[in-house]
Amino acid sequence: MSTAILAAVAVILCVLFRILNVNSQPQRPSIICGDVNFLETILKISPLIQEPYTPTRLWGFSGHVQTIIHSIIGRVRCPWPIGERVSLLLSDASTLTFDVYQPLDTSHEDDVTIAICPGIGNTSESVYVRTFVHYAQCHGYRCAVLNHVGALHSVPVTAPRIFSYGHTSDYNEMVTYLAERYTRTKIVCVGFSLGGNIVTKFMGEEDHARPKNIIGGLSICQGYCAIEGTKWLLNWQNFRRFYLYVMTESMKSIILRHRHVLLAEDVKQRYRLNEREIIAAATLPELDDAYTRKIHKFNTISELYRWSSSINYLQNISTPMVFVNSRDDPIVPEPLLHPIKSHATEHQNTLYIELAHGGHLGFYEGGMIYPNPVTWLDRSLVSLIGGLVFNHHDTLMKTSS
Repeated sequence: MSTAILAAVAVILCVLFRILNVNSQPQRPSIICGDVNFLETILKISPLIQEPYTPTRLWGFSGHVQTIIHSIIGRVRCPWPIGERVSLLLSDASTLTFDVYQPLDTSHEDDVTIAICPGIGNTSESVYVRTFVHYAQCHGYRCAVLNHVGALHSVPVTAPRIFSYGHTSDYNEMVTYLAERYTRTKIVCVGFSLGGNIVTKFMGEEDHARPKNIIGGLSICQGYCAIEGTKWLLNWQNFRRFYLYVMTESMKSIILRHRHVLLAEDVKQRYRLNEREIIAAATLPELDDAYTRKIHKFNTISELYRWSSSINYLQNISTPMVFVNSRDDPIVPEPLLHPIKSHATEHQNTLYIELAHGGHLGFYEGGMIYPNPVTWLDRSLVSLIGGLVFNHHDTLMKTSS
């Protein structure tokens, strides 16, 4: 073999090793919490968040690979939980659906319901959601999963709107239904990515009353600020523009799939929609400017993004909250995480957990090539939910005494 070929192979291997970060080592999550009592209470039930996170050896130290595998494959050996689909006709004529899954382990004394809001365009049928639901069921929790309006192929759109980044009314409808149906249950709100923003915004909004059953919330891999987030996503650095393209096409496909309702002639006239601008949109800001802001009746895209961003509602939250992010998330760059770190330092009942690796909703762990079927995220969320339940009981005991 010639020297040139050997040199080329060496260069390729070096590039691969650099991309995959194979020289990295497992690290303990960084924990930020200004409320010492809250942190100690959570750690009594969830000590694993202090343990080193060990990604899959060959590729798990790359945020890009974790994110891509999560997007394409989801989870390995994914179960298919059996639940009950609930359908509600809302006041704006929208059809809202969510799936309710009963606990598989009924030995637990507490009745706890996990109200799940998935990521962009995801539903109860998404692989990572199914895996988490099954794992939570096995630990005695009831789960309810919101199906974003327009995301399910089997459910028609019956009003001229779909889900959006800051629209919390659908989630509010589901949580209210759960509180009324299961009057003695304790509700923990969980949101993934876009769903994390919705859950956090929902917890901090002051224009509606939340059920008293809610005892805590968890947000995973959200970006907190849409205005700053889109600036980073429009940059080609770290391939962010590629991820933005994928998200834009996903949203456009949902709109065009339901164009007979969303882009009907009377709807286009009412909201002054230009179908060609919507189809031609190359980025989410362009699509939001052509469609989303008009549907929600905002004059500018900046107004829409300010209204949508959970960062503007954090100061109103009094319910215990846990936030989880990873530093190598290619969709949520590290500068977007500074505000939530400051918030967790300064506010009671707030915990922030940051991992060095995990990508965007990946968090695969174990193995050399083939990861464990249950991810670090699945295990940690179930333990953190247990911590929030224990914190609720602890607070009640202290109050009563």
